[in-house]
Amino acid sequence: MRIATRACSFLFCLLLLILSCPHPGAAQDTGLPNGFVYVEDVVAGIKIDLCYYSAHNFLGHRIDGYLAPKCILAKEAAEALRGVQEDLNRFGLGLKIYDAYRPQRAVDQFVNWAKDVNDTRMKWEFYPGVEKKNLFKEDYIAEKSGHSRGSTVDLTIIALNGKKPAAELDMGTAFDYFGPQSWPESRDVGAEPRGRRMLLQLVMEKHGFKPYSKEWWHFTLKGEPYPDTDFDFPVR
Repeated sequence: MRIATRACSFLFCLLLLILSCPHPGAAQDTGLPNGFVYVEDVVAGIKIDLCYYSAHNFLGHRIDGYLAPKCILAKEAAEALRGVQEDLNRFGLGLKIYDAYRPQRAVDQFVNWAKDVNDTRMKWEFYPGVEKKNLFKEDYIAEKSGHSRGSTVDLTIIALNGKKPAAELDMGTAFDYFGPQSWPESRDVGAEPRGRRMLLQLVMEKHGFKPYSKEWWHFTLKGEPYPDTDFDFPVR
């Protein structure tokens, strides 16, 4: 009787252990709010270069809320990007993301920076032809951003060269260059960069994204799941 009781206790403990272990293939807790995912978990082979996690951006230092070089989007936006990546991969191309979900605290920091007209240390690289006092008026800085809703992404196309590092295609300007040259249809850049911008726009639109008229790299998912919510959880 004692042996049978011990056996039952052992089997009961074993059952509890099995039930407490993650099932293979089961969803894992990412620590993100419901509805958000890490893009690299959804889009195979995508390259990430979060400029606001580094000091190479128009402020010249890491941005508030970027605690890790992690790329986050609403699940629907990430799944749409998977289709874009698959289409490009067929031709030896792929995507590189500069920014995706952006905490509202980062947007607030951009606004405060833009109001300080004396801080122009990165002007020569990012806005040489625009006076800083005009960044609001010309719609390069705003108090609200689609990025904080989780379905807006800044990206470009890269060439996949086998064992060589992936190279960004020449789009005529760098990311976050404030000026008419960055408008998707600008004729201030050559025909080849315009053609590459058209390719990016066409493949993004095919998978449900809409472009922004002043930034060739900026796209927002149509029918985004959180159109009225500005999130502020950190990127980590």
